[in-house]
Order: sequence, then C-alpha cells, then structure tokens
Amino acid sequence: MAESLEEDYTYSGDDDDDDDDADPNDYYGDECMEEDQEPVDEREPDPEYFEYKCLTVSEAKTFLQRQVEELCSKLKVDKRSALVLLMSHGWLIAELENRTEQDISNLLIEKGVLARHVPQAKRSVCGTSCSVCLQRKPRDEMKALLCSHFFCKDCWCKQFEVLINNGIASDLQCMAIDCHIGAPEDFVLSFLHVETIRKKYDKFIFRDYIKSHYNLRFCPGTDCTMVAQADKPQSKRVDCSKCKTSFCFNCCGAYHAPTDCETVKKWLMKCADDSETANYISANTKDCPKCHACIEKNGGCNHMQCSRCKHDFCWVCMGDWKFHGTEYYECSRYKEKPDIVNECAQVKAREALKKYLFYHGRWENHARSLELEAVTLGNINKRIQEKVMKNEGTWIDWQYLLDAAALLAKCRYSLQYTYPYAYYLESGPRKKLFEYQQAQLEAEIENLSWKIERAEKYQRGDLQNQMNVAEKRRQTLFKDFFPT
Repeated sequence: MAESLEEDYTYSGDDDDDDDDADPNDYYGDECMEEDQEPVDEREPDPEYFEYKCLTVSEAKTFLQRQVEELCSKLKVDKRSALVLLMSHGWLIAELENRTEQDISNLLIEKGVLARHVPQAKRSVCGTSCSVCLQRKPRDEMKALLCSHFFCKDCWCKQFEVLINNGIASDLQCMAIDCHIGAPEDFVLSFLHVETIRKKYDKFIFRDYIKSHYNLRFCPGTDCTMVAQADKPQSKRVDCSKCKTSFCFNCCGAYHAPTDCETVKKWLMKCADDSETANYISANTKDCPKCHACIEKNGGCNHMQCSRCKHDFCWVCMGDWKFHGTEYYECSRYKEKPDIVNECAQVKAREALKKYLFYHGRWENHARSLELEAVTLGNINKRIQEKVMKNEGTWIDWQYLLDAAALLAKCRYSLQYTYPYAYYLESGPRKKLFEYQQAQLEAEIENLSWKIERAEKYQRGDLQNQMNVAEKRRQTLFKDFFPT
C-alpha cells in the first residue's frame, strides 16, 4: 500500500519518508516487459472452467428420485432393487443397462434383495423364541428379512437405533451371524418410532446416496448441506453458492490445482508426519543479509527492503532481489545433487530431508503471505472508506484495488500448490519447464504484491497491467500442467 495507506502498520522496516522505493520493474529489461504486456488471449479455453450446479437437499433428493424412477422403468424392477443397483454402480444407469437380466438377478441375490430360495418351513403360529433376547414372543411380534431369520420387534428396534446413532444407515443388515442380507428403508422405518432417530436415519441414508454417486458431492463447508452436481467428475474448483467454500470436486478437499488429488494427499500426510522437523522454517524473523539487522515480515510480499541499509532482498532465499529478474526465480527451484545415487544411505536421507524442507519452507511461506495479505486487504478497505468519506473518489473509483487484492490472493494460492507438484515431479525436461513457469508466476506475484502495498505510488493502469501479467502467467502454467 502507498505511504498514506500504510500508516496503520509497518512493512519489514520500510522507511515511509523514502521516496526512492525500488520499483520491481527496474529489474526487468524492456524486452521482457514488452512481452509481459501482451494481452491474454481470451480465445484459449480456460483450464479451470467447470460446469456444475449447487443443489439444496430437496433438489438433490428430487434428482435422485428421478434416477431411481428411470431405472425402475428401464429394468422393470422395484424401487428397493433400483436403489441397491444404483448404489453398487455409482448411479451409472448406462452400466446397468448393459447388464443381462441374469446378471441383474444374481447381483440382487448377492445384495440380499432377492431370496436365494423359498423357505422350506414356516414358523409356528403359536409363537417362537427370539435368538437375541431369548424371549418367547407371539408370531406377529416376530419379523424377518428375506433370509427368514426371525427376531422380535424390540430387538430389531434397539439394533437399528444403536447403529443409526453410530452413523450407519444404508449398511443395516440382518442380526444373524454371518448373514449379510440388507435391510430396506421401509423395513427399517417400520421400527423407528422416535422422531429424532427417524430424522437421523433420513439424514444418513441421504448422505450414503450422495457419497455413492459418481457426479454428486457434499459441500465440505461447516454445517453446509449443499450438494454440488457436475456431468463429469474432475479435479476442478467448486464455489458453494451458500457458504462460499471453495473445494475440489473430485476429492472434496481444499482446491489444489495444479497438484492432482493423490499428490496433494501424499504431500499433506508428509507435512503432518514431518511437522516437527520443519518447525524452524515457520519463524517470522530473519536477519538482513547485508547489515544483519533483525527484520520482521508483516506483509505478504517477499520483496523485502531493510530499513537500516536499504538493501533489497528476497525473504525466501535471502538473495539480492535484483538477480530475481534474470532468467527466472532461482529460489523457487531446488538444485539436486547430480551424484546422489552413488552416495550412502545416510547421505541420501539427509539430502531427502533437505529437499523436503526446501519445498515445505516455500509452501509455508506462501501460506503465511496469504494470511498477511488478508490483513493488508483489511487496511485497504479501511483506507478506501476514509477516502470516500473525504470525497476523494467513490467506492467504484477504488474498486480496482480490491480487485487487485483478490487476484493476488488467487494467484498466490495457486502458487502455493505448485510446490507439492514440484516436489513429486521427476527430474527432466518437463520439470524444467514447470520450474521456469513457476518462477515467472512467482516473480509477477511478488511484483503485484509490492505494488498493492504501495498502490498510490503506481498509476491505476500500471497496477491493472500487473494484474493482467500475473493472471496470464497463472493461466499459462495451468494450461500446461492442470491435473486431469
């Protein structure tokens, strides 16, 4: 933020009275800047584009009901059979249509929907004993599934209540040992007389239907009940229309492009396992590499300037900032030892830890920058409000600052998730291309962050041009490395 927008906080020791703050563009040649200023080709498809709908619980139930009715009509089966078939095939009706009639019958028998044979003997009408509570009950008090294992109503009721309270719904089965015949909804509901239990069962059975569906996903937002629907599951961003949570449609975790679902899962598990060994990289203070003054990072930008000696350096690698404008961001690329395969196991282990800490440090640094830039956004909002109150423009006049801050967060979030991708990417030409594009993106993000924090020192057009360049770099990387 510019000097008048920075009065509520300090930025890594910057001198507010110094009018000679370094412009990051000074470290780029004219040829590079002319190339960067090329407009984004809007004719190229957006790799993040994804068609989806956000459904309420009622809309999702209606959608499921239509599919059940469609299968009932096509295969001439009842509702219970249709539900079992759909859940076992991810609700892919086309796959079930390709099954023969005998295949369908065998599957229904396997799932306990159809009986394997007609019971040879009937229970006595006068009464029998329940093998669970060992009490003799009248015949009308004894109930059984297709397997003809009879139990009393009270035992069925208690069994279902206990399991439902434990979150089990679609997997409710016969109580007999080694019997896996499933209990249909109408059978279960006939024993649920407590309203709270019936509501839980309805909630859990609906949850199981959604989880088994190939193109429906629950929003992972806290206490959110919205359901995302897409024609084709992909590792792309969904923004919930209710709680505004962003998540990956494929795995329902935090959106993680360009890293694919399996890789980010491995990365997060590794970070959790190795968190103690990486604690030191979360420190918020470092010494200036030139005069050794202690500097605290309280802004998102990694382009630092020492307040004592005015030295410009990179917070991540502590290198001279002007050298970040050469071929590409060297501090984003890990330099592996070429002869590591010939080293002993102990040396290999140390090198593996060094590599992990390198990528984890940059991952954590960008996560920290996102938090600090959120604080900067709050300061921007306050300052804009002050300017509007002083008749120094309207909210619309200053909207570009908020747009710039939003784009910065979007780009930095994407940059953060490039590091797990790079960590697991094998060495070779493709990794070199990725690191080159990653470095270009990182350089433009830091330029954008620098300009946002000093917005009044840059013209509106200059800031908007930097926004376009940063987004172009992000789009270029995603077009080449977006997960499939």
